[in-house]
Amino acid sequence: MAVEPSETPVLDLLAGMTAQSFEASSLDPATLMLARIAALVAVDAPPASYLMNLGAATEAGVDVEQVRGVLTAVAPIVGTARVASATGNIVRALGLALESAELDE
Repeated sequence: MAVEPSETPVLDLLAGMTAQSFEASSLDPATLMLARIAALVAVDAPPASYLMNLGAATEAGVDVEQVRGVLTAVAPIVGTARVASATGNIVRALGLALESAELDE
């Protein structure tokens, strides 16, 4: 059976990997998303990574205070530079989300 090519193969792959991560993890969805946000901070992820994961985190019930809590929790491990970078990238991701929402209107 042939699979039709997608217009967004990379995004489709990432969505599939995320879904498999949810299925394979013993963590509840909110805790899983908080762990993913911590990992994004640790690897100095770009705004697009935060954009994708913050949307899923919101759907899982994660709020702004919990994200701040993660940033505070990982700061002694990853350092202030990574947390500052993460904060800027989260702000950029939220800006991208707003721009995208405005374009959709």
